[in-house]
Amino acid sequence: MSNRLKTTFAGVEFKNPVVLASGTCGFGRELNEYFDIERLGGLCSKGLLEHPHGGNDGIRIWETPSGIMNSVGLENPGVDAFIEKDLDWVNSKDLVNIVNLGGHSIEDYLKGMEKLNQVELDILELNISCPNVKSGGMNFGTKTEVAREIVRKIREICRHKLVVKLSPNAEDIVSLAKMCEEEGADGVSLTNTFLAMAIDLQKKKPVFNNTYAGLSGPAIKPIALRMVHQVSHAVNIPVMGLGGITSWQDAIEFILAGATVVQVGTATFMKPDISMDIIEGMEKYLEDNGYESIEEIRGII
Repeated sequence: MSNRLKTTFAGVEFKNPVVLASGTCGFGRELNEYFDIERLGGLCSKGLLEHPHGGNDGIRIWETPSGIMNSVGLENPGVDAFIEKDLDWVNSKDLVNIVNLGGHSIEDYLKGMEKLNQVELDILELNISCPNVKSGGMNFGTKTEVAREIVRKIREICRHKLVVKLSPNAEDIVSLAKMCEEEGADGVSLTNTFLAMAIDLQKKKPVFNNTYAGLSGPAIKPIALRMVHQVSHAVNIPVMGLGGITSWQDAIEFILAGATVVQVGTATFMKPDISMDIIEGMEKYLEDNGYESIEEIRGII
């Protein structure tokens, strides 16, 4: 491989701009049995909470045309178990280690952050799409001023590079991104899953116990692409683009729209090593079109 795909995001060097998205790759161990994960640019951990969490009851995954809906509910081993069992293994790999942190209250976020401040990692991805259990369950990331408080408090104590993962269900995703920049975030990633619904005709009930769930996959790509284009042209911090990327063509579109790094999620369930196809395709596209660096095409749309 040449250096055509080499990318710098907020001062962090990636050998290529392809990252596996949080919640779709665990901590990398299982996928490493299918392909060498060191060929990736980076890996974003399963979303962690301060304490272990069993996730949601009932049906968790439901296929839809061109996508899947999930209501996994942040099932995770907790920050302590991750640090004890998985962190050193991920850090030993030649890729950018991005750790995703969530919380159900501001206290949760801050306690989890304090623990992650004690260890080495490359980028902290802050998931503000979590329901705030102390405020009636509304997600932290839907209203800009509610999100501002959590971003500000985490930025004050976070000693790592900080990327905030934005929800497409926000009232105004461009304002949300601008707020993250104002509060000192090093970058943003978007989008998270779209709020959606499925109904069981036989039972005449919602499929999911929580009624609504998160939609991901190819169906959301055109909307995610639009949001990445809007945000990347409205802020000066770099953007990680994701949402329905299943091919090198999709990935290049996100780069053209302004993303610095792309994340591949649901596509990994279709083909565990699909990220390798995407990396090779991006490399060939640049070569065939006479580009020496992916920087030459970033954000030109």
